[in-house]
Amino acid sequence: MTLTAGTTIPDVTVHIKTEEGIEAIQTADYFANARVVMFVVPGAFTPTCSARHLPGFIEHADKLKAAGVDKIACLAVNDAHAMKAWGDASGATGKIDMIADSTALFAEALGIAVNMGPVMGYRAGRCAVIADNGVITKSFREEPGAFEVSSAEHLLSEL
Repeated sequence: MTLTAGTTIPDVTVHIKTEEGIEAIQTADYFANARVVMFVVPGAFTPTCSARHLPGFIEHADKLKAAGVDKIACLAVNDAHAMKAWGDASGATGKIDMIADSTALFAEALGIAVNMGPVMGYRAGRCAVIADNGVITKSFREEPGAFEVSSAEHLLSEL
């Protein structure tokens, strides 16, 4: 699959950790009956992800919601514990759903799984999508090392 407009979000099990524990969710259910902005980062607590990508979505969460977005999701190939800790440490809790794709199955199904070498390993490439009722309406994939089209500011301009 490639991230293109008109493509249905694949149905894969991912995880979100809450105060009650770790919840397995189906991506088809998560994206159903909602307008979702999902941004994908290579990893929790990594430099660009922590300094620029996630903070932009935290800062602009209210503007995204005012523009008609029902859910904001951050996806990374990390475990649910790391994603929850990153969300708590950054102030994302309650604004952004921190989705863990620990086995990279969702990244693979989306066509964004990449090998980032011996330090990062197998991850998801930086990108973002806008999806309505489980169908991608717009997608933005970054070139390796870039951070431009998947920012909160850019997605706001595309809504």
